[in-house]
Amino acid sequence: MDQKFKVVLVDDHVLLRNGLAATVQDFDHFEVLFEASNGVELMERLDPLNLPDLVLMDINMPEMDGYSTTSWLKRHYPDIRTLALSMYDTENAIIRMFKAGVRGYIMKYCEPVDLYAAMDAIMQKGYYYSELVTGRLIHTINQYEDTDMAEHSNPLAILNDREIEFLRYACTELTYKEIASKMYLSPRTIDGYRDTLFDKLRLKTRIGLVTFAIRNGLVSV
Repeated sequence: MDQKFKVVLVDDHVLLRNGLAATVQDFDHFEVLFEASNGVELMERLDPLNLPDLVLMDINMPEMDGYSTTSWLKRHYPDIRTLALSMYDTENAIIRMFKAGVRGYIMKYCEPVDLYAAMDAIMQKGYYYSELVTGRLIHTINQYEDTDMAEHSNPLAILNDREIEFLRYACTELTYKEIASKMYLSPRTIDGYRDTLFDKLRLKTRIGLVTFAIRNGLVSV
């Protein structure tokens, strides 16, 4: 008998969650272990002797949202993989969920075939990046192998100390204006740091900066 990965669904919308559960139950190699309406219920129902392999995590939930729940899972059960399934496609939401520890991010209105692809990729490869959400982000980062940056054993070597400091702040929830205050610089100067990093690293978004920092060990997830 083929192995089936155990899945838990965490979402406060009951009808949507039930429909999602039915969809997942029809997938080859996956079975629904249980459903929870928020992070608190998930914590209460987790059985250390029968843990899920994968959690499909909503973001906006009462009592304990997806950010906090994902972070808690990462600390207490790091082997459980998490896929964010959300209506939010903002940079802030995506950054916060990846920092919390999700292995992938996909929109709720995706087709079942795309959901299966995301779940399968996370279980087989350990990660999944949705083109819908991240665009050319992963492609851009992978391009480093085809550029002069590949000659650097450490891509961070092309950045100075202040740029690295800014990059660390960019991986937080602070706005650019708040980063300027933290670094005792003007907002215009911070914009300059951001644009310089975009140019040096061949990136276009803050999500790209965060992913670069994670891949190069500057921040942890």
